[in-house]
Parts: sequence; structure tokens; C-alpha cells
Amino acid sequence: MATLGVALLAIALHAQTPVFPAPLERYLESVVRPSAAERKALLAGEAVSKLLPSDAAKEVAVFGAVWIAGPPSVYISKVKDIENFERGGSFHITKRISMPPQLADFAAMRLPEEDFRDLRTCAVGDCEVKLDAPSLERFRTEVHWGTPSARAEADALFRHRVLDYLNGYLAGGNSRLPTYHDREAPIVVENELRTMLADAPALVPMPDLERYLLDYPAAPLSASSDFFYWQEVQFGLKTTIRINHLVIQDRPGAIVVASKMLYATHYFRSALELRVLLPDETRGRGFWFVTVSRSRLDGLTGFLGRIVRGRVRSGAQKGTMAILLSAKTNVEGPRR
Repeated sequence: MATLGVALLAIALHAQTPVFPAPLERYLESVVRPSAAERKALLAGEAVSKLLPSDAAKEVAVFGAVWIAGPPSVYISKVKDIENFERGGSFHITKRISMPPQLADFAAMRLPEEDFRDLRTCAVGDCEVKLDAPSLERFRTEVHWGTPSARAEADALFRHRVLDYLNGYLAGGNSRLPTYHDREAPIVVENELRTMLADAPALVPMPDLERYLLDYPAAPLSASSDFFYWQEVQFGLKTTIRINHLVIQDRPGAIVVASKMLYATHYFRSALELRVLLPDETRGRGFWFVTVSRSRLDGLTGFLGRIVRGRVRSGAQKGTMAILLSAKTNVEGPRR
């Protein structure tokens, strides 16, 4: 009887011990490998962000998770209002793009002063701004550098080129994204996205979503919605303009929000973030908010690259923590 009592007590204690849902536990164990302190923090409802193994010379990968006591629908409604959801702090401007895209969607887009100065001397293979070869040639020949009209001409040309990039993607998908010629070796964005997805273990199986992200617009995706937006953000040492394709899919047992970066003026060759909203009946009302972001970057080699690399990795981890805390606050409300 004593042995039976001990066994029943052990079962009861185990039942009271908080655990993670099976998909999250598998991902933590096989990919993230959190410390005992990080596991304890997560189970206590605290946000945790952690750098994932990656080639530090070209990629930054970050995991983040937090328990949110509230319905996933509140978070999704906030995300759809992206202009108000991502504002303040490092976000200088966030604008949702209409469908079909219009030039007026980019009316607030202006080249940062440093980029305007750099473009005056840009050439294929040697430019501080990420652009394809035809765009670099047009900036060289169509802008009357050194005249009072140069600034307005450069801004207008940049807006047109960004609109061209987006319309190309809408018509032909990743194959129509720009091939960057800002460095000696051209960078094909489509290839970066394909290898990045292939190398990234998934928290939950999502072959249809992965196919959609790779083969858009040819691949269908059920139970989903999407939109596009552009931002001016402060990242690293430079102000960066970027365009994102955001996809929301209501999957069996989870909601997934995927954000695929289509273009950025600096640092990023490509980037993909997957946010998974995972319910957990053992914890009651709420969901695990899990984000995994991977960014392919350049300029991270050599002596100067190692210095920049540290800042970028630290900034990415801090940015992930800010995303976690913002999501928790937006759903639960500010702590009293």
C-alpha cells in the first residue's frame, strides 16, 4: 500500500507540473535547446528570446516565445491594422499597400539623406544601396545630380522602382524579385529564400504554406489572407526601407503568421519570420506565441564585419524580445 501511495503521489505531482504542448516541446528539445532557467521563465509566463545556430557570416536566426493569456483573434486583428501595430521606436513609417498597388501608396517614401548622397556615385558592383543593375543605371542617367531638382527626381525614381519590384512579384513571384548588384557578386533573392526555408526546421508541419511562400502566386493556400506593407525602420547603423508580404493562415491546431521580406535597401538579402499561435488547453485560455526569424545579410565578414555582426545579432535578439512583449501587451493589456 505504501508503494501504491508513493506512485499515486508521483502521478499527482507530475500532473501539476506545467509542460509545453508536444510540438513546442519537440522544437525546444531539437532546435532551441533552452537552458533550465529559460524553460522555467517560459513556464512562468515570461518572454524568452534566443539566438539559434546559423552561419554567423551570413545569417541571423532568432527564436522567441511567450505565453499570452487572451484569444488569438485579438492578436490577429492587431496585426491586420499594421500601420498602428508597428509604429514608434525603430519604426519610423509603416504603410499598408493597396491592392492593386498604386504609386500613391509610396507617397511618404523618401530616400534617407545618406542614401541620396551615395546613389550619386553608385555603380554596378559598388553601391551602398541595394538595387538591381537596371535601377542603378537609371539613377545614373535619369537624375540630374548637382541640380536643385535632383532630390525630387531621385525620390520619384526610387518610388517607381519599388512599385516595379512589387508588381513583378505579384505577377511572377520570387523569380521576379530583384537580383542585387550592389556588390561584386550578384545576389539572387529567390535563391536566398529557397535555401533559407529548406534549412529551417518547422515548429509545426506546414508544407502547403512553405510551398505558397516559394511558389507564389502559382500555389494556392486555403484558410488564409494576406497583404503587403512597406516600412522605414532604424536597423543597425542605417535607416532601412523594406517591403514585406504578410500571410495569415488558420491551420488545424494553430494560427501561423508568415512575414516574407521582398526588398530592403540595406543589410538584408532576404528575411522570413514565422509566428505560430499555439493553444494549450493545460494552461487554459490563451496561446503560446512563438516566433522564429531568419535573415540573410551581407557585410558580416572581415574585421569590420565581425563588429557589425555582433551589433546585428544583438539587435535581432532585442527586436524579437520587443515583438514578444508587444504581442503580450496588445492582447492582455498593460500590466498594472
